[in-house]
Amino acid sequence: MIPGDDEVQIQVDATVMTITINRPKANAIDLPTSRKLGEAFVYFRDNPDLKVAIITGAGEKIFCAGWDLKALDSGDTPLENWWEAEDPELGGFAGITEMWNLNKPVIAALNGLTIGGGFEIALACDLIIAAEHVQFALPELPLGLIPDAGAVQRLPRRLPYNIALEMLYLGRRMTAEEAAHYGLVNKIVPPTDLMPAARAWAEQLSEVAPLALQSVKEVLRAIECEPTENAFHKMRYDDLPTYKAMLSSDDAGEGVKAFVEKRDAKFKGS
Repeated sequence: MIPGDDEVQIQVDATVMTITINRPKANAIDLPTSRKLGEAFVYFRDNPDLKVAIITGAGEKIFCAGWDLKALDSGDTPLENWWEAEDPELGGFAGITEMWNLNKPVIAALNGLTIGGGFEIALACDLIIAAEHVQFALPELPLGLIPDAGAVQRLPRRLPYNIALEMLYLGRRMTAEEAAHYGLVNKIVPPTDLMPAARAWAEQLSEVAPLALQSVKEVLRAIECEPTENAFHKMRYDDLPTYKAMLSSDDAGEGVKAFVEKRDAKFKGS
């Protein structure tokens, strides 16, 4: 059964699954919503028919404002050691920020303000397409908090270090244009072109041999921060089941054969 409800809307089109966060006004996430997102990503990960996911927000102003502060204030969502209230099988905050066994690509289609935990969701995705009016910010410090669901870990690796510190320390906003300048965003489009652009990329990725597609993410995760020589060694000899399966797959032979015969390959995912 496909997960989801009014707050976490799921749409499946052939091999592409679209997840829409729909919690007006700010698409903020409380603990139950975080778990629903985790269930959605588990379904995506485990369904062999699904190849690519897109995550976006409802409306045109806010992609996601992160944790629901009203839920934090009321105690409905814990703050101290909040991660202990999460199901470790559901990928941490929002179901994706700590899902280390998700090898399928996820595209973030950012429809508006991407702040706090919403920014951390985007950082956990593989590709980011942003509408022209999108802005990014990490406003946690004035609240007496830090962004600890991925921004501290990932942002200094995506931006020049001092620029990342400006966002972390000063909470200053970054436009989509500036984010693209630093390579943080892959593509900027008019708002009306956002979902068509995301779906076009998803469909393109869906045409790739599934094991090859998933091997890229598996290998990149394994070799991150390793010196080049060590990275080669880990790729050759570490336990990377998807990569090893890809090398001996029927799809690998089919891809080469199709190229030689000047025809489209017919991949089966095995």
